[in-house]
Amino acid sequence: MKKDTPLAFRIPSELKKNLQQIADREARSISQICEILLTIGALAYEKEGSKYLHRFLDRQKES
Repeated sequence: MKKDTPLAFRIPSELKKNLQQIADREARSISQICEILLTIGALAYEKEGSKYLHRFLDRQKES
């Protein structure tokens, strides 16, 4: 798949730290890890629909 569109957004510093730790363990860049995780999330959303997001959002509300 051709990578031809940039995407930028702000995230909490703790999340960036976690992503960097994952990237270090996997010997990949943060960008590569984000792309993998976004792809996994998009595929799960395609499969499960909004239930996928609601499960995550409901857990956040409980915290």
